[in-house]
Amino acid sequence: MDTSYDLIETEGGVPVKAWIRGVAMEDEARKQLQNVARLPFIHRHVAVMPDVHFGFGATVGSVIPTIGAIVPAAVGVDIGCGMMAVQTSLVADNLPDDLGPIRNAIEKAVPHGRTARGRDKGSWNEPPRSSEKAWADLSDDFERIASKHGAIRQSNHVTHLGTLGTGNHFIEVCLDESERVWFLLHSGSRGVGNRIGTYFIELAKKDMRQHLGDIPDEDLAYLKEGSKSFDDYVEAVEWAQRFAMTNRALMMQAVVEAVSKAKGMRHFKAHLVAVNCHHNYVSREHHFGADVLVTRKGAVRARAGELGIIPGSMGTRSYIVRGKGNKDSFESCSHGAGRAMSRTKAKAVFTLEDHRLATAHVECRKDIDVLDETPGAYKAIDAVMEAQKDLVEVVHTLRQVVCVKG
Repeated sequence: MDTSYDLIETEGGVPVKAWIRGVAMEDEARKQLQNVARLPFIHRHVAVMPDVHFGFGATVGSVIPTIGAIVPAAVGVDIGCGMMAVQTSLVADNLPDDLGPIRNAIEKAVPHGRTARGRDKGSWNEPPRSSEKAWADLSDDFERIASKHGAIRQSNHVTHLGTLGTGNHFIEVCLDESERVWFLLHSGSRGVGNRIGTYFIELAKKDMRQHLGDIPDEDLAYLKEGSKSFDDYVEAVEWAQRFAMTNRALMMQAVVEAVSKAKGMRHFKAHLVAVNCHHNYVSREHHFGADVLVTRKGAVRARAGELGIIPGSMGTRSYIVRGKGNKDSFESCSHGAGRAMSRTKAKAVFTLEDHRLATAHVECRKDIDVLDETPGAYKAIDAVMEAQKDLVEVVHTLRQVVCVKG
């Protein structure tokens, strides 16, 4: 039977269906996927997206359906990380020739980088009123979770709400195929999500200490459904996903307000089309006749008609897509281009001149601290999109003109 995926057989485990035609996958990632496929509670098969690459705990670009258990390391520590995009009433001609002031306005409005909030004020403990108001809707559930797991309380929670972070997290101003202006951003649950993920990964290992030898990798330590740890983790991870969704909405609000006040900008409307989706998370779904827990580690849900976002790199294109509801992928698609090399290798391979040339058309940072995010460190987004053409259809193609990195 002709299929659009490659079938990777796993001795002692379920098959792996991989949408990787035309893109590379490291041997380390293949081994990592086969380790997951050997877990006794995997439902049917593991699905792999074309942005696949080796990851901490589990493979980035993997979709893992389970029954009766969940693997905290497969969800990871950037719980609820995802994308948000809004279309505006602006067109390219409404933007000033010099985009520097727009980038500066966004950087001032949205805390980013390792110092993030308080870089100008000198303190991390001064969240804006909008964050405090949003935190009020999250705080009661957080207190209940923290009362059971005190280590989670010692985290940046309200102070990180509305902040971007570092690494591959970004904010962009983009133009679509009709020269319409979009705002795009990528971030998640920040410090508190990291603390929750780290805490439950270690808890799973502790709970399974005497059984770790029975699984192919100790990072795949799992929590069994029906146990207190399982219930506590599901409660905490669902809360972190809410935090992440709220975090993106707050930043997008700040971006819209900042750009509207930037020098030379005219009045505009935003949210004409809005998408806010996770790509590091777990959800309860129904697939192949069973109720399952689906962990998407660097993958986006792509149900039939559902909108999603697939970003490229800081010098290439991004896509607003509509899901096709492909059953074999567990209704999923890639979460981006996917790294082609490690951050360390990228800094060794590319020069600042390489980076400047690759981002010549973008108002963005062009210094040594973002060299690991240079476009060449990522897979070719065209190849990634071609490999998953039966998973999604392209609705809008976006090219960035401003990019803010932490």
